[in-house]
Amino acid sequence: MDKKIAAQKKNTLISHLKRLPSLMIAFSGGVDSTFLLAVAAEALGERVLAVTATSNVHPITDIRNAKEFTSLKGIRHIMYESDEKNIPEFRANLPDRCYHCKKAICNKLKEIAKAHGITHIAHAINTDDLSDYRPGIKAAQEMGLIAPLVDAELTKEEIRFLSKEMCLKTWDMPSMACLASRIPYGESITDEKISMVQRAEDILAEAGLKQYRVRYHGTVARIEAGTDDFSMFSNQQFREKIIKDFKSIGFLHIALDLEGYRSGSMNRGL
Repeated sequence: MDKKIAAQKKNTLISHLKRLPSLMIAFSGGVDSTFLLAVAAEALGERVLAVTATSNVHPITDIRNAKEFTSLKGIRHIMYESDEKNIPEFRANLPDRCYHCKKAICNKLKEIAKAHGITHIAHAINTDDLSDYRPGIKAAQEMGLIAPLVDAELTKEEIRFLSKEMCLKTWDMPSMACLASRIPYGESITDEKISMVQRAEDILAEAGLKQYRVRYHGTVARIEAGTDDFSMFSNQQFREKIIKDFKSIGFLHIALDLEGYRSGSMNRGL
């Protein structure tokens, strides 16, 4: 990565943002949206508004980060309870689940934007996101959301580097994604399954893993661990603790995926 090019892209982003009369950011509390909000707050001041959807499908760590960051920076922030599981396509976990979910979220964002006189709504996708299967991006485009990070041609690596330069604690935070992405397509999404995944991932976080996913396969929990975390499972005492804790949640079999962590691994075969 070229640090000078990354800095130039940030300047391009600032220039684009300053042209906007006002901006709402769909703020998850993750790496990308925190970076975008931080830059937008510098560029637009009080003309920026952060909005966060909250429900049990959103990782609790991201929601906590969202609250803490906006409170620390004094940024206007609205949180609302989203109702993804009332969307039939989401509940059935169809391959285009994210399209219908994003559409519903965008409708809510537009409603809030209108009430607060906000002219533009942005989501924080980066250029790397365009290479994966992301039906939610299509929905956002159809609903008129802008993608400032893509417009500035920023990659995930550059966003992490620039976030570190800005002293944002999210710079090395793992990407979490909606918890529904842990369940295979066609397997219905229920509160019980989401709760099992959240509790299992909390166990891995407390155990010290940095990058991970727990994929739900009925009675089987398939753990995807990042490269730096893989060696932890060579310790028998560590494994036994994970097995015991996962079984207390309701899983009968706990498997370690030898391919490790892969973003969007459930999209294979689509």
